[in-house]
Amino acid sequence: MNRLVNATSPYLLQHKDNPVAWREWSDAAFAEARERDVPVFLSVGYSACHWCHVMAHESFEDEATAAYLNEHFVSIKVDREERPDVDAIYMSATVAMTGHGGWPMSVFLTPDAEPFFCGTYFPDEPRSGMASFRQVLESLVDAWRTKRDQIDGIGRRVVEQLGAQQHQPGETIDLDRAAALLKIDFDPVDAGFGAAPKFPPSMVLDFLLRHHRRTGSEDALAMVAQTCGRMARGGMYDQLAGGFARYSVDGQWIVPHFEKMLYDNALLLDVYTYWWTIGADPLARRIAEETAGFLLAELRTDEGGFASALDADTEGEEGKYYVWTPEQLHQALPDDDAKWVIDLCDVTGTFEHGSSVLQLRQDPDDPDRWHRIRATLREARSTRTYPGRDDKVVAAWNGLAITALARAGVVFEKPEYVEAAADAARLVRDVHLDESGRLHRTSRDGVRGTAHGVLEDYAAYAQACLTLLGVTGDVTWFETAQDLLDRVLEQFVADGSYYDTAADAEELVWRPQDPTDNASPSGVSLAAEAFTTLAGLTGSVRYETAAQQALQASTTIAARAPRFAGRALAVAETIASGPLEIAITGSAADLLRTALTTAPWGTAIVHGDPGLAVPLMEGRGLIDGKPAAYVCQKFTCRLPIVLPEDLRRELTPAR
Repeated sequence: MNRLVNATSPYLLQHKDNPVAWREWSDAAFAEARERDVPVFLSVGYSACHWCHVMAHESFEDEATAAYLNEHFVSIKVDREERPDVDAIYMSATVAMTGHGGWPMSVFLTPDAEPFFCGTYFPDEPRSGMASFRQVLESLVDAWRTKRDQIDGIGRRVVEQLGAQQHQPGETIDLDRAAALLKIDFDPVDAGFGAAPKFPPSMVLDFLLRHHRRTGSEDALAMVAQTCGRMARGGMYDQLAGGFARYSVDGQWIVPHFEKMLYDNALLLDVYTYWWTIGADPLARRIAEETAGFLLAELRTDEGGFASALDADTEGEEGKYYVWTPEQLHQALPDDDAKWVIDLCDVTGTFEHGSSVLQLRQDPDDPDRWHRIRATLREARSTRTYPGRDDKVVAAWNGLAITALARAGVVFEKPEYVEAAADAARLVRDVHLDESGRLHRTSRDGVRGTAHGVLEDYAAYAQACLTLLGVTGDVTWFETAQDLLDRVLEQFVADGSYYDTAADAEELVWRPQDPTDNASPSGVSLAAEAFTTLAGLTGSVRYETAAQQALQASTTIAARAPRFAGRALAVAETIASGPLEIAITGSAADLLRTALTTAPWGTAIVHGDPGLAVPLMEGRGLIDGKPAAYVCQKFTCRLPIVLPEDLRRELTPAR
């Protein structure tokens, strides 16, 4: 019997009608496997995953395949976004055993949860040297019966070897070396780093912007400008409604993998906002505001949080909602407008059926005409079947969105962004935090999920609260953040090392510990950021030490592969720039905006009434009754400043 009908995850609910007798990850599922003496089939994916849908349609909806699975396996379905701890463990095993990873992830386990065979997508029929899913199942059933000792031995060895691996920290992060290595990896023709497929390198761009601000490196700024420009003008960016797709299949940023993820768009909103503060590039502001608009219009939930993702597929076809043929453009627009757009947006028939994504390789020569046509096409597109939305609220990703929106709201003088950020933060505080102070990872429709928060949830949401403190002056955000980060030290740190799961969390076959900044920031990098901010606001040596310990986890990766240490490098840049602290007393929107647009990104900022119960505000009063800004380093402050232009001069680095 399929047991997913009561799941909270939209991904699991997509499979509730499969003939496969799916179970959620639970002790009961493994107990059943032990009782029946059968292996476990673990299928891990997420709702916006195209190939997850393909495998589901080919195999999990097939009655004969489902019957075979039900007879010979206990089948467990996991949403990787809901259980990143489970995903991380078995992805490590998959990569170790096959040399690659991805989703759907298909892992076969002993009843003790030890992996003995791993893969990703398996087709329903053999193709290109790849066995069919049914062939894989039959081979494993035979091996389970005839080679059981070997299977048990494989599982034990995998757990022993991967569980024993620890990331060895170095001493310090060499920021100049990291920037130099990134320049070597940079694509000077099409921008970005490495070859296709190209993912938006948001955290690396953040680091390079901070590096430019501190050192004046023109190479760093050029890499950012080229990459941000190519991403924004290509097919990976939705030219009609804003927002970025997950990645570009090709190296020229033309053909996207169409799913839109909250974490990508939150991180990129922050990057484009920061890029604008450095050079006031009109493209940076347009993309930042459109991306923020996408978050508010298409990912915001009724409860005030932000949904996880939009699906890549509609009506079983990837990208159908987003692409256009010349004929469709002529149907939606007058002929002269259609011809103009076909040329402007490079509609050349990239995909089958002659369809194309819209690109905007250069600014239109008639902006008003483009604005009118864009609105018409957006309206025409709204009649199509809308992509499925995974409307679960993930604490970590909402934390990223809260931080980005709060900063952008001040920088671009958009109070609605700050209001949306505060609404999301209240939802996480009121729903995800339980009475014991434990943070839960997800909610849906205002109902808390059962999965416990991992390190990235605590750290990203704590940083979001500290950002809101700086923007709103509401001290309750400071109190919430401090409570969360104290719990991090209590539950996620042992012998100076950070772990991704809490000490009192469910015990898995090993305790995951991954410092890699990949699609989203690692938990330990986010912890380094949050503790750096909290140390700046409190002057606490304990929090400063916690930040330093967290950064040490990334030193080896930063030295060898800085593309996968972007957030850690960005935090290290903030520290190398001081780190500074800024206390602004009184109601002073102009001083706050100046601080955010001029100070190093990530600077600890508090803004509120004199006497606000935050240590950095102690003794920082008004000057002749006027609001004032205090620029400090380790709580030693320079003379107070009352004029925005004086604050800008104080914060602008000397060259």
